[in-house]
Amino acid sequence: MEIVIKLSQFLLSLSLLIILHELGHFIPSKIFKTRVEKFYLFFDIKYSLFKKKIGETEYGIGWLPLGGYVKISGMIDESMDKEQMALPAQPWEFRSKPAWQRLIIMLGGVIVNFILAFVIYIGMAYAYGDMYLNNSELKDGIAVTSPVGEELGFKTGDKIIAIDGEKIAHFDEIPMKLLFSKSALISRNGTEQTIHFPVDLIDKVLKGEKRPFIGWREPFVIGKITDSSANSKVLLPKDVIKSLNGVSTRYDDQVLEFLKTNKNQTVDAVILRDEKEVALKIQINKEGKLGITLGSLGPKSLEKLGFYKFSKQEYGFFEAFPVGIEKGKNQLLGYGKQLKAIFNPNTGAYKGVGGFKAIFDIFPSTWSWEVFWNITALLSIMLGVMNLLPIPALDGGHVIFLLYEMVSGKKPSDKFLENAQMVGFILLITLLLFANGNDIYKAIIGK
Repeated sequence: MEIVIKLSQFLLSLSLLIILHELGHFIPSKIFKTRVEKFYLFFDIKYSLFKKKIGETEYGIGWLPLGGYVKISGMIDESMDKEQMALPAQPWEFRSKPAWQRLIIMLGGVIVNFILAFVIYIGMAYAYGDMYLNNSELKDGIAVTSPVGEELGFKTGDKIIAIDGEKIAHFDEIPMKLLFSKSALISRNGTEQTIHFPVDLIDKVLKGEKRPFIGWREPFVIGKITDSSANSKVLLPKDVIKSLNGVSTRYDDQVLEFLKTNKNQTVDAVILRDEKEVALKIQINKEGKLGITLGSLGPKSLEKLGFYKFSKQEYGFFEAFPVGIEKGKNQLLGYGKQLKAIFNPNTGAYKGVGGFKAIFDIFPSTWSWEVFWNITALLSIMLGVMNLLPIPALDGGHVIFLLYEMVSGKKPSDKFLENAQMVGFILLITLLLFANGNDIYKAIIGK
């Protein structure tokens, strides 16, 4: 059932983005009386799952879910329709229209992508508001959750003050900001110091575990208990360990440290169970473990236990507009930084490029409209930016040629455009193979 939910979200999001992107080309084409021969969701190589001709346009659904397209008359595109281009230009064709109209038609798709993202963020601000954790709430500092964090110079208990000189108000912003930063100002045991990061920071993070390398500190919560555990009849799921041998263990890292130094021993423990403290004895095995998996608490439970106070900001209809626009702008700038890092081989960010499996994996296995819309907005920005890349066969490539024509007054020849389209197509196939090859490689090595 989980795979069905993930797949449903993936296909719904992808279909929505493709249809709206292509509508961005379709609508101005119709406004400028340019004939659109086909409007397809997914690619219809050899055959289609559904098709119906209405007026001069064939609408359909292809079988290959790698994108979609509109076929505009008199335009050199992925269809490479040389026969049509060899005939005299007709008034309804793309090539017969003024350059400024062709430019609007070509930019329509990415404009719709950006508008969609901003509309979603505005809607989410109004419908869900914002929940965040102020950085000042981490009075006992951060938790380093993977060896990568330690390798970079962080220690559990550090307080992050600023990143690249910018003071951080919300803790939620820190993990992503760190990925594209050069340094962080921290406070350790009351003393401020600066941690400088290597240029291949992203590569180091990608080689680590599939989770953020820092987080907020949490209590030690019992998750699942193995049948072979000596504590299977003592501990219960959701128990919270408060102390061991009389020593307060507020955070899970303190418990883990205690277990390491008390292997193969029976110790006194005080646990919180159903809001009551219970004293009992637990057995630490020879590996310094309890035979359980570590659980986690949500924001409400952490607040109730007095760990953190999460902030919730709600917005009225008009208040949601500037909030959503600001979030959309930040996501757009953030994705720009990611692309810059990807095209810089020294960062190693290109190793994290993923294909359709990577996109599929970011959807949760339980249905959440809030998560769905958040992912869809981000994918819409990604789709818009990627289509603006100056690669022939992408919208950005066509835009470059149109701008050249508008500035120089000279239109590139059809032969040149055909060759450029072919080069661009080869580049796109190469990028597609690389991205999806990365997915396969990660699946094989388990990263």
